[in-house]
Amino acid sequence: MRAALLQMTSGIDPQVSAATIGTAIARAREGGAAMLFTPEMSNLLDRQRERAAEKIVSEAADPVLAAVREAAAREGVWVHLGSLAVRPEGGDGRYANRAFVIDDKGAIRARYDKIHMFDVDLASGESWRESKAYAPGEEVVTLDTPLGRLGLAICYDIRFPALFEALGRARCDVIAIPAAFTVPTGKAHWHLLQRARAVEASAFVLSAAQVGRHEDGRETYGHSLAVDPWGSVLLDMGGAEDGGEPGLAFVDLDPARLAEVRAQLPSLANRRYLPSAG
Repeated sequence: MRAALLQMTSGIDPQVSAATIGTAIARAREGGAAMLFTPEMSNLLDRQRERAAEKIVSEAADPVLAAVREAAAREGVWVHLGSLAVRPEGGDGRYANRAFVIDDKGAIRARYDKIHMFDVDLASGESWRESKAYAPGEEVVTLDTPLGRLGLAICYDIRFPALFEALGRARCDVIAIPAAFTVPTGKAHWHLLQRARAVEASAFVLSAAQVGRHEDGRETYGHSLAVDPWGSVLLDMGGAEDGGEPGLAFVDLDPARLAEVRAQLPSLANRRYLPSAG
């Protein structure tokens, strides 16, 4: 099973992002990948909210989603759009940070809204309040794909083990954790958390990431990763500090490795669910 990971430096223009992902879909097909994975906020990254508001639209009007659906059907490749900023119908006026899984006919097979909002004040001086602009999701999402059963998460979700316990109970073969990690948190925790989630869920983890300096001034950590169920890193696309750049890379996932690890360490079968502390 071959997957392709797209590492991006998304800017403020969704049309540019649409062209980048469209090219990656064609290259993924040429490289023999059954599925392409893209980062969180694949359509745009813009911390100037008034400017971003002009380009965050509904699903039906989003140019990236439309272009990806068309390219997926044309090339015959499944695509996991790590997430798009979209304007949902109804709600309280906040946006959704929403992942999409698109099949090789261009149909949307699944949607997942990021559950955990990145509301933090870092020692570096960076302050983020994702919940001011984005409403959290409420549903755990899995589906069958050419790579097996896929579980969906987004970026900050990685810090909350209960979500991955639920994905483990669903017997996911692969978990996608697309991200736009900050540099300080990435240096401290990115590899550690990715490997831990793969081990505890007994699953492959595929994490396409944003990298480098963006048009809005932010910097992201990069290091798009593929990790096997034993916690071994199969692919690391690097970060800005070590020459990592936007681009496409391939990784082969061996189903036999999944079975081997689950046989050696049957943690999913042995797991007990403890009552909450009183």
